[in-house]
Amino acid sequence: MGRRPPRLQVAALCLRERGGVQELLLITSLDTGRWVLPKGWPMRGRSLGGAALREAWEEAGVNGAVAHDPVGHYGYAKRSRAGLARRVKVAVYPVQVRRMEKGYPEEGRRKLAWVTPAVAAAMVKEPELAALLADLPARLEVVNTGGPT
Repeated sequence: MGRRPPRLQVAALCLRERGGVQELLLITSLDTGRWVLPKGWPMRGRSLGGAALREAWEEAGVNGAVAHDPVGHYGYAKRSRAGLARRVKVAVYPVQVRRMEKGYPEEGRRKLAWVTPAVAAAMVKEPELAALLADLPARLEVVNTGGPT
């Protein structure tokens, strides 16, 4: 019997620049309190990037512009309430943050942290996400220019 393909989730890589330094937003998960990107399942009637942007608003109050294409993917094992693990592939969409809003659905339920990509890579527990974040400056250059320079 073959393995089932991984389920797809979408994540928002929320970006801002402060004092010439690129920062990204990490939030805590509701269940374990670990540091993660805002993420969730695809939504009917929305593009994958649009679903990622919606998750960023629901979970962190992010208002911004989402890229059409993902900057990368990572995988992790999502545990069900029954303790079963299912492999999930996450498409990561860059979001240029315009502003942070109040009154979003999960306000007060999560911690938020703006950190550099290197610090973020050290904070997250998923190895594939950490590798993506550590390589972020090069990945964003490819996304912004359409190819390596």
